[in-house]
Amino acid sequence: MSSITTSTNKPLSSYADIASGTSADGNLHRSISWTGAFWVASGVPALVLFSVGGIAGNTGKLAFLIWTLSMIMGFIQSFTYAEIAGLFPNKSGGASVYGAAAWVRYSKLIAPLSVWCNWFAWTPVLSLGCSIAASYILNALAPQVDASSPAVVDWLATQGASLQMSDADKTAAAVAALSPSIRSWSLFQTTLGPVSLSLNAAFFIGAALMLAVFAVQHRGILGTANFQKYVGLLVIIPMFIVGVVPLLVHGINWQNFSPLVPLAAPNAAAPGAWNIAGWTLALGGMFIAAWSTYGFETAICYTREFRDPARDTFKAIFYSGLLCLVLFTLVPFTFQNMLGVEGMIAPSIADGSGVAAALAHMVGGGPIVENALVMLMILALILSIMTAMAGSSRTLYQGSVDGWLPRYLSHVNEHGAPTRAMWTDLLFNLAILAIACADATSFFFILAVSNCGYIIFNFLNLNSAWIHRIDSAHVARPYRAPTIVLVLGGTFAFVNVVFMGAGAKVWNPMALWAGLATAAFIIPVFCYRHYIQDGGKFPAAMFEDLHVGTEGAMAQRKAGMLPYLTLVAGVVVLLIANWFFQL
Repeated sequence: MSSITTSTNKPLSSYADIASGTSADGNLHRSISWTGAFWVASGVPALVLFSVGGIAGNTGKLAFLIWTLSMIMGFIQSFTYAEIAGLFPNKSGGASVYGAAAWVRYSKLIAPLSVWCNWFAWTPVLSLGCSIAASYILNALAPQVDASSPAVVDWLATQGASLQMSDADKTAAAVAALSPSIRSWSLFQTTLGPVSLSLNAAFFIGAALMLAVFAVQHRGILGTANFQKYVGLLVIIPMFIVGVVPLLVHGINWQNFSPLVPLAAPNAAAPGAWNIAGWTLALGGMFIAAWSTYGFETAICYTREFRDPARDTFKAIFYSGLLCLVLFTLVPFTFQNMLGVEGMIAPSIADGSGVAAALAHMVGGGPIVENALVMLMILALILSIMTAMAGSSRTLYQGSVDGWLPRYLSHVNEHGAPTRAMWTDLLFNLAILAIACADATSFFFILAVSNCGYIIFNFLNLNSAWIHRIDSAHVARPYRAPTIVLVLGGTFAFVNVVFMGAGAKVWNPMALWAGLATAAFIIPVFCYRHYIQDGGKFPAAMFEDLHVGTEGAMAQRKAGMLPYLTLVAGVVVLLIANWFFQL
């Protein structure tokens, strides 16, 4: 650590909080090592449960390849994030905060955009995860009947003859009559533009789960990491079993992987072709997969809470990436191998409610084993929710400390937990939960909009690495990524923009524009903080974090016009991709 210096030329090891592993009151606590961050990030592999059905329904036999390519891209990008994180041992909040420090020299508005987009990309994991977990719990407590259920068959045998309607309508009537009333109950429901909203049973179950996660997070990062270590083991091991055991028992069914062509249309088993519509569906799969596979970058969200940030930062993201590389390739491959296209496009798989049961059924072992695995999948979702609340709340906290977001978010409690940021997360996600629980269309609209923010954040941050190399070349780096990795990261930044421009419309025609509008909302938020609360001045700590002494020194822009040209190129690529690729 002695090689890392700040703008005052004092080695970081001389700072009492880093040397002793403690922090002053009112700050985050230095209480974990890289293993703590690894366990907090161990909820990321469970994100495969969010969209494995949706991606399969849109890409068919390409699904396993989509997940694999996306995960490889995410792993390569993570080395770029490891470098920029090492520049800021006193910051929390993740890669977006580190990237914003590069862009602030060139635009006051672009820098907070990075932080904001990362937050509204991560925070819906709370509501989306709770909605899926609630559907699993509902399935266990009040199972949904279908046309093949014995109860439906008996009902048709006794009452079907008296009904003057078609066989299909008789079956629908039987399913409606025998379905538990709690599944259709709603305290309130309405439609808001492209989405629905419902305060149904799933909403209230999901809200209870969210409050339970908040209670654990309230204890601070050390308590969260210790809790997630045990839950993580209960989740990672079964996910590995689900990925391996079916392959060992049943082998590989190559028919489910060939031919490698897109579907002719979403949620239809007929194979398509590599035409513009087919490429659009494939790019739509890459777009939504990125929201899950890139997510392990949250492991560097806790730099300010590492006892030894110089050593822990790289290890946290590297080993979290290895875990995700295994599970994000293995689980979707086995899922497709066992179900095939016809199984993957089933409605219960597409909306996520039947994914856990399908994965458990793949392992076999009877109802007891199947129910146990379903419960472990619920734990997996809770783990991902905890990961999201820990990371997104720290993004809000650091954004407030750095002067991007309102001041009230910079408060922490006696355990070093950013409680006001956590409450903001919670209240925002209760509103989103009501939308996510309404129907599958609303669920994927929220997912697509949040991922637009995630792609914008990744674009800005992958390009921030070379800006840091130019403007902060004199600053020692605990980890220095190979130059070729930074080049690949900059290239992937534009590839990701193609995914968004072409693929967001696959999930909802309004998703791209709603995502851009949500991103633009940071403008009034930042202007309120910067010009009204702070009088147009950044906090003093901002300049030290940038390794400059004054605001005047921050005005030195060694990269010249390159950052601006990069932004313009990104907008052009987005618009061309959106125009060219059509369903």
